[in-house]
Amino acid sequence: MNYYSLNFNSKDVNFLEAVQKGLAPDRGLYFPKHIPKLDKSFFDELDQKNNTQIAFETILPFVGGVIPEIYLQQIVHDALSFDFPIVPLTNRIASLELFHGPTLAFKDVGARFMARCLAYANAQKSKKELTILVATSGDTGGAVADGFYKVEGIKVVILFPKGKVSLLQEKQLTTLGKNITALEVDGVFDDCQDMVKSAFIDPEIKNEVNLTSANSINIARWLAQMFYYFIGYKNRPNPNNKLVVSVPSGNFGNLCAGLMAKQMGLPIDHFIAATNINDSVPQFLETGDYHPKPSQPTLSNAMDVGDPSNFIRIQKLFNNDFFKLKKVVSGYSYTDADTLKALKTIYKNTGYIADPHGAVGYLGLNQFLENNNEDYSGLFLETAHPIKFSKSVESAIKTQLKVPEKLKELLKREKTSLPIKNYKELKSYLLDS
Repeated sequence: MNYYSLNFNSKDVNFLEAVQKGLAPDRGLYFPKHIPKLDKSFFDELDQKNNTQIAFETILPFVGGVIPEIYLQQIVHDALSFDFPIVPLTNRIASLELFHGPTLAFKDVGARFMARCLAYANAQKSKKELTILVATSGDTGGAVADGFYKVEGIKVVILFPKGKVSLLQEKQLTTLGKNITALEVDGVFDDCQDMVKSAFIDPEIKNEVNLTSANSINIARWLAQMFYYFIGYKNRPNPNNKLVVSVPSGNFGNLCAGLMAKQMGLPIDHFIAATNINDSVPQFLETGDYHPKPSQPTLSNAMDVGDPSNFIRIQKLFNNDFFKLKKVVSGYSYTDADTLKALKTIYKNTGYIADPHGAVGYLGLNQFLENNNEDYSGLFLETAHPIKFSKSVESAIKTQLKVPEKLKELLKREKTSLPIKNYKELKSYLLDS
């Protein structure tokens, strides 16, 4: 399998080359040359397969033989070394929990998969140190930091917006040390993301620094998120109903992965792009006009993205056909007031504690089901442990959350970060460090 740039001005590369580059030289996102279709037998035998087998068979055609199968199986096994439980809330609504990994966020799978792919690549060649440059609006940074922590030959530089991530998220970014460096940006996530993209096309940096990205713009991060949808489909509570999946969406890598799984043959009937007030994509699905805008801070901060990078991949999946996309994806957006009300309602009616992102996903699913017949049942993705947003969750449900044991020690650690204001300062750091 080869990959091409969606800006169509760079040469094609194989899987590992695309992972190592992160972004194409023309600043385009990589996209597979073709989308493989899974055999009917794969779905007929899905109930008999474990998570590792499912994930291995779905990712294998995308890797294209550049990682031997025995190593790829181990990489997938390591990436999925925790549970993905489904918790029914009503007879038609269930939560698919993706936060049982080491950093309590759905991004652990993609980060661990990518880290191990890069470790394999580095072991094959004697190259200069690889620098992972990543922007985060919340959970990505912690997942990447954990996934790459102490990996030989790899340095991680994480950009995060000052004052716009939760305390726990900040601790996960800024307390590891070793090969992990956190840069605190005086701005918003979109500023961080733009700096990362600028660094990849800067000729001075390209000549001096062996650079790649671990955001969902990287194909290893993006494609590994398909695994959730196959696992969720296998374990869905109402297998005789049509399935709709509601995805809390920020940079849109997770939704894009689900849509890729559908293109491969996974019979999910419909998807919901559930956002906060950063609603560029729901507005597009309403009007057909895409107008990115500056991001606005919300309680669901990992979705505070005004110009989502992966939306171009979603459009490509549908060959830029607006009407085909609308048949498969609905978009809804919600305010912080809506989110807090949902947290309270979910807890009052079911006893379930959601986080703000999951609450937005629940709202989107509930709205869709209210407007459609009972042939549908749905999953909403619960993407982070509620303890990561304890202040807003506890305020909504009037109950104190229990801190998981693995986090108690983390909260005691001292923060270490470097402040930067602009791209010039990022460039200086990369060239001098």
